[in-house]
Amino acid sequence: MNKLFIALSCLAAIAGLSCQSKKTAVAEQPDRKWWKEAVVYQIYPRSFKDANGDGIGDLKGIISKLDYIKSLGVTAVWLNPIYSSPNDDNGYDVSDYRNIMSDFGTMADFDELLKGLHARGIKLVMDLVVNHSSDEHDWFKQSRSSRTSPYRDYYHWWNAERGTPPPRYSLFDVNHDAWRYDSLTKAYYLHYFSRKQPDLNWENPKLRKEVYAIMKFWSDKGIDGFRLDAFGFAAKDTTWPVYPKGYESNFSKYYALQPHLHDYLKEMNQEVLSKYDVMSVAEGTGNTYEDAHNMVDADRHELGMAYPFEAVDIAKPDGYSVLHFKQVFSKWDSVFVEKGWLSVFLANHDQARLVSRFGNDKPAFRSLSSKMLTTFILTMRGTPYYYNGDELGMTNAGFTDIKDYRDKATLNEYQHQINIKGDMKLFMKNTEFSCRDNSRTPFQWDGTTNGGFSTGNPWIKVNPNYNTINAAAQESDPNSTLNYFRKAIKLRHDNLVLVYGKYTLLDKDNPDTYAYTRELDGKKLLVLLNFRDHIAAAKTGLDLSKAKVLISNYDQASADGKLKPYEAVVYELQN
Repeated sequence: MNKLFIALSCLAAIAGLSCQSKKTAVAEQPDRKWWKEAVVYQIYPRSFKDANGDGIGDLKGIISKLDYIKSLGVTAVWLNPIYSSPNDDNGYDVSDYRNIMSDFGTMADFDELLKGLHARGIKLVMDLVVNHSSDEHDWFKQSRSSRTSPYRDYYHWWNAERGTPPPRYSLFDVNHDAWRYDSLTKAYYLHYFSRKQPDLNWENPKLRKEVYAIMKFWSDKGIDGFRLDAFGFAAKDTTWPVYPKGYESNFSKYYALQPHLHDYLKEMNQEVLSKYDVMSVAEGTGNTYEDAHNMVDADRHELGMAYPFEAVDIAKPDGYSVLHFKQVFSKWDSVFVEKGWLSVFLANHDQARLVSRFGNDKPAFRSLSSKMLTTFILTMRGTPYYYNGDELGMTNAGFTDIKDYRDKATLNEYQHQINIKGDMKLFMKNTEFSCRDNSRTPFQWDGTTNGGFSTGNPWIKVNPNYNTINAAAQESDPNSTLNYFRKAIKLRHDNLVLVYGKYTLLDKDNPDTYAYTRELDGKKLLVLLNFRDHIAAAKTGLDLSKAKVLISNYDQASADGKLKPYEAVVYELQN
């Protein structure tokens, strides 16, 4: 056993565990990684904190809040894109991968941020957006300048004399057409996302070398990981087959994990990832559990962690099935029991607010249900991800006017619905519930103007409930959502069983509650969660008479399995 493991074991003794018992647990976990034991806090820079009063969050704003981030107990920060960008898709259209968007600051600001995070023991994970670039990137400018340009094959082109290219669906385009005609060289270029996000051609080894050089640039700066945005779509079937009618309803089946993607990942690992102690996360997981597992099986030497979307897609405007919720998370856990590693999350920058989608954002239940969801995320096996603002129980924005939205995909789809004479009332209802802008409203720091986010006019409206839901108000309240979040993180850090322990689902067919155990090295924890606004019983068959309550979102935890509305409780069971 190395010195680091022994040190970690003895630190655990301070938390109430013996060095010997922790030493045994460590011995049973030979493949420990810092990123498996991390709690990741996702920051959306544009909306976190504005330091210069221009209404846009920036790096100096994040720097000013480093002590707050440290106080949460999180051990890694995932930063949404901060590279130079014309900002067609909020930074996911990169024009210079080695520079900082002027809205956010300078490279000197980035260096200060990285240093400040590391000084506080916090890792930094960056978004790597290389399925596509901006059409304002120099590569694309060169590529479209001439058919003989050495950069022509950095992108996917279809010359017009070949006729109309086979249909491909675009997620963000007004007409959902992924081929865009460019008159300069009389050819179409491919864009799975917006017209200003042409897809990169990963079949070109020169392009791949460019990407690996970019990754080395940031790794050499000292960052701690990459989240590969939309990378499951990076490989293309360049025979360009005609897909069956209606394919767009399940475009992932035809877009994800196409030929050579695993080859690219193996090469990326060999050229970059294996040379640094970095975390690597794949956004999207293909079409099957096997697809997901193959991307992160350590024996395959590709990526480290899967980031599956199946669970976040469960929430709908009219509610969701708790049975389905349990089934999805239990299945994913079973697939990764022996090898590979999972992300555990229910919200991010591409989803609406956690409590509005999976909990209950009515005043009577907002805090309780938020705490319950926090308990779930932080007691499951896998690396937990928490999106900024969810620790406060921030809610959906409540926008009802399309003029309040800023999301490119939403605005383009609104125009598309007008063009096809769609049901606009239904569209707006669904948008109000699920639009990405719900999670992108400014962070609510206090009850002052603009929630303390900015002294200027925010780039998107602040949620009007900032007077009652904000960090300053919750700091002084020991029972606040924020302080419960801190307690739950500490519980995870203090109990290795919540990281590596075996997961067992109990009371499988209960439509209201979620019950499971976590076990490691003789230690057994029971997690009980009520997903309803009424009392619901969880039948576990376990004796709770001598169980110790480790955390609960009520002053008095239920002792008989009859859970109060949105109750969450974690017990340590006695042998």
